[in-house]
Amino acid sequence: MKEQSFKVTGMTCSACSAAVQRVVSKLEGVSSAEVNLATETLRVSLDENSVNFETLQTAVEKAGYGLIAPQTLKRAELGVDGMTCASCSAAVERALKKLDGVGEASVNLATNRAAFTYDPAKVKLAQIREAISKAGYTPLDLAAEEPRDAEQEKREKALRVMRLRLMAAIVFAAPILYIAMAHMFPSLGVPLPAFMNPHTFPLVFALVQLLLTIPVIFAGGRFFRVGFKTLFKGSPNMDTLVAIGTGSAFLYGVYATVLIWLGDFGFAQHLYFESAAVVITLVMLGKYLEAVSKSKTSEAIKKLMNLKPKTAVIVKDGAEITVSLDEVAVGDVVLVRPGTAIPVDGIVADGASTVDESMLTGESLPVEKQPGSPVTGGSINGEGLLRFTVTKVGEDTALSKIIHLVEEAQGRKAPIAKLADVISGYFVPAVLGVAVLSAVVWALVGKDFNFVLNIFVTVLVIACPCALGLATPTAIMVGTGKGAELGVLIKGGEALETTHRINAVVLDKTGTITQGKPELTDVVRYTADPEADVLSIAASAERGSEHPIARAIVNAALAQNLSLFEPEQFRTIPGRGIEAVVNGHRVLAGSAKLLAENNVYLAGSTADALALSGAGKTLMYIAVDNVLYALMAAADAVKPTSKHAVERLKSLGLEVYMLTGDNAATAKAVAESVGITHVLSDVLPDGKAKEVQRLQSQGFRVAMVGDGINDAPALVQADVGMAIGTGTDVAVESADVVLMRGDLSAVGAAVALSRATIRNIRQNLFWAFAYNIVGIPFAAGVFYAFGGPLLTPVFAGAAMALSSVSVVSNALRLKRFRFKD
Repeated sequence: MKEQSFKVTGMTCSACSAAVQRVVSKLEGVSSAEVNLATETLRVSLDENSVNFETLQTAVEKAGYGLIAPQTLKRAELGVDGMTCASCSAAVERALKKLDGVGEASVNLATNRAAFTYDPAKVKLAQIREAISKAGYTPLDLAAEEPRDAEQEKREKALRVMRLRLMAAIVFAAPILYIAMAHMFPSLGVPLPAFMNPHTFPLVFALVQLLLTIPVIFAGGRFFRVGFKTLFKGSPNMDTLVAIGTGSAFLYGVYATVLIWLGDFGFAQHLYFESAAVVITLVMLGKYLEAVSKSKTSEAIKKLMNLKPKTAVIVKDGAEITVSLDEVAVGDVVLVRPGTAIPVDGIVADGASTVDESMLTGESLPVEKQPGSPVTGGSINGEGLLRFTVTKVGEDTALSKIIHLVEEAQGRKAPIAKLADVISGYFVPAVLGVAVLSAVVWALVGKDFNFVLNIFVTVLVIACPCALGLATPTAIMVGTGKGAELGVLIKGGEALETTHRINAVVLDKTGTITQGKPELTDVVRYTADPEADVLSIAASAERGSEHPIARAIVNAALAQNLSLFEPEQFRTIPGRGIEAVVNGHRVLAGSAKLLAENNVYLAGSTADALALSGAGKTLMYIAVDNVLYALMAAADAVKPTSKHAVERLKSLGLEVYMLTGDNAATAKAVAESVGITHVLSDVLPDGKAKEVQRLQSQGFRVAMVGDGINDAPALVQADVGMAIGTGTDVAVESADVVLMRGDLSAVGAAVALSRATIRNIRQNLFWAFAYNIVGIPFAAGVFYAFGGPLLTPVFAGAAMALSSVSVVSNALRLKRFRFKD
């Protein structure tokens, strides 16, 4: 089974998304289908041998909607030299269009530019250049663009059209409301002109309203086109309710106008044109505000995409060349000037600077970079000049993977949405039934046709499946987007919902609580020589060793800018240490056993060794010419943020456990330094998942935080797996949540954000359900039957518009989420 995503067009409410999901799920070869109303996407798991895009498209179109194939084309431009007339530009255009893989091609003679779309899988830019050359012209100054955000352009255009239609509707609906209502409120002092007085000129009164209502009907024509289309397809939606309700009011108004023309002037008081026009206008207003709000839910993705520069400066043969991002290849040397964006991922080859990585990791402080440091595309260079070697380009860069993760997450539903999805599938037919039943009941109890029509239209107009459909996905979109800003990548609604339930966090020690590499912490001298001399001779002897403690000693000496010497001799003694000759002196560095085997007297160091090993540190004995010279200790240093992060986790009501393969003494020392009381030590790599399972059997809902390959099984076993983003690819792939910072502070942010998002979803669902549970009976006249007020279609339309906007606006409050670190 292969999982694919497609864009669905024409959906306006949860009934629409439920209909699409239903028809696709029924197809043979489809194992699962999930439709997200907020992102307008269909995610489907299918057997490619049994079902293809055309099959899916046919099924969706039969249901009354559209399906768009994934776009693989890129857009680019080339300058073309040598064109002198229209025949030249036509020749270049023909040459481009002949290439397999080139879509649209347009050559502008005035600007000497060729714009085209192409499929990189079928044709390369080099082949396109060659085709132009063969046609007799010279391709110049490649300006390949990043693939345009066609979806964003489309939405912006749709918003402009919606705004224009809304303005047109308001222009005509406002006078209708004035004409229909002004004579009822003489105290307002805005009487109707004499020629429109309903008592003396009833036909003019009716005809003016009719003529003003027709443009509003056209402005809101989409409700009628889509509403009746889906009704006839057997999948009625919100548009159907609006179309039937306002259409009934309009047709009754036309019928009343005809009767007035025939001489029955009493119908001038019962036209209902204002109900049709104002309700359509209010629903259009609600839909426009909803669309504006929905566009804001994906701002996090837009911000991430905007981090990518369009060009890069590469250094070739000593020359600086500005090229498009598409032309940067692995192995290229890229130059980054102060204040500019780093275009792709790489390793610093030359220069030193600080880099702002806040949009990727959420870390506000700039990070120092020097030769050997990794740099990430999208981050901003500080005050220094950097040259770096490219290691990843295109979809392989960290920024592209982050964007992909966030897009995936925003398209996945949370389990909490399932109830709303089930109800949405039956909602519109049920409302149609309630509207008809209410009208029939009121007719049977003796109410006149005007009252019955008022009830029928009001019930249809007030019902709002949109609020139900948008309650969950909008909150998930904003929540996951906010997470990306904070350096917390949550892989979908299910992970988001599960995270808010956890009550225990298991932290892997190495690389998660600690730095993951030992650092020299203590130098105990047994000689009068200065510490710098002791460290210098020990580091010189250890230069050839790859042992982690040896590297820690060498790094400590280099950090102090000490002079190191090349050993004349060097020998590794497996399981013991090393033997070297430095400046004519025989140096032993290793375990106590190594020195004892070489008859070095160690009794004077026993107390120091016990104290240091008791603190969880690893020891390295140094002897020079068979005399104990120093005892050095190294430890995997705790990250500066770990203690505060653990305190925050506890403040969130979580039980915190530390998991490690180290011995009990080392584990206890590290745990105490960060305030952890629950320690799981001496755990082998294959036992980590079992420890998580044991905690789960005790009733804990567990989040596991790790960074290594050996953490992957435990990350999968946990209710929520959280991977440190600086860790291995295996750990990141296995996790439900990726923490882009290399420390634990983001764990608390992930939990707090999850809780805030689920709380927001519950508020949305409560409002959506409460609105419909109260509103529909109100519109049906239940309250009126017991002496309460009777709702009109105009107020019903306003309430319906408000409900959708309020749900999306509430979701947008998550953008103000702050985790006080």
